[in-house]
Amino acid sequence: MHATTTVSAPADRATVWLRRRLGRAVVLSYAGALLLPAPGLWLRHTHALPLGPLLRLPLSTAPCLLWLVLFSAGLQVPVRELGRVLRRPSALLAGLVLHLAIPLLVIPLVACLLHTSPDSDGGSGLVTAMILVVAMPVAAGATVWTGKGDGDQPTMVGLVLASTLLSPLTTPVLVRLLSPLLSDGYADSLAANDHLTGGGFAFAGVVLPCAAGVLVRFALPSSWPGQVSGVVVPVALVGSLVLTYVNASGALGSFVARPRPLLLGAALVVAALVCQLSFVLGRCAARLLRLDPPAASSLTLACGMNNSSASAVLITAALPDKPHLLLPVLAYGLLQKTAANRVVRARPRRA
Repeated sequence: MHATTTVSAPADRATVWLRRRLGRAVVLSYAGALLLPAPGLWLRHTHALPLGPLLRLPLSTAPCLLWLVLFSAGLQVPVRELGRVLRRPSALLAGLVLHLAIPLLVIPLVACLLHTSPDSDGGSGLVTAMILVVAMPVAAGATVWTGKGDGDQPTMVGLVLASTLLSPLTTPVLVRLLSPLLSDGYADSLAANDHLTGGGFAFAGVVLPCAAGVLVRFALPSSWPGQVSGVVVPVALVGSLVLTYVNASGALGSFVARPRPLLLGAALVVAALVCQLSFVLGRCAARLLRLDPPAASSLTLACGMNNSSASAVLITAALPDKPHLLLPVLAYGLLQKTAANRVVRARPRRA
């Protein structure tokens, strides 16, 4: 027992240390991708792992890291706390409805604004990237921001789990409903990769690792989940930073090779517009529903925080010849954390 305690305590301290510096670490990951993209570009490709003289296992770094991050998220889910949410499911149901409705409101508006731009395809590339962001489930990291803002943690956990489990159904529905907004080239690319955008990726790359983490937590003896999390969580945090570096290398590496300042500016503007509108609509819905402040904070975060890491991996897999589409995804990933920080800072004043 003493040995277990001594192992878990340094791991817990490492987790706290990493989480406190996660924002700066993400910025460093972006800087590393900008200054030294070659290792990240190498990791983006599939490599064969030799298992013997005749057998080789193909491995892709980004999906493996995403699996690790989502498995860690599932391992930390306090499923037993969901009973209270099921007894009062108004915030959970509202969050799921908004998760589907907001993309159908925001993306057509953004597409209409971009259609008047001088871009030859009417901004279809940027719209494609935003569709694949907003079609993803609620980011597991939203639970961390909920804890920082003293929000309704069971409601947020329920929203993350429910949106993740439903993503094999909701992701293809959103992609197909919004694809008519795209030019023929991008719409055809999404249709040609229907095995990924049609729910296959959401199930294999998002649902399975998260469900595996939840099941492992259930299967472990009651005293073990904290100890296992103490080892897995810091490793997953490092994995998330490596995943950020790999995704950023794909976007920024191509940008360095062929600078396109107008594209970078447009990516930032579009990502900021979609992110801000999502948070504002979530906040307005919470006020209309007259939710209590903790539930309102959780609902607002769930509306604006999507799993941008999963969408970046999906873009890499489905559209490998278009690494520039990662630029608005990376921008959205940073902006949603900034917006979440404003929500949790405003939460005590509203309470």
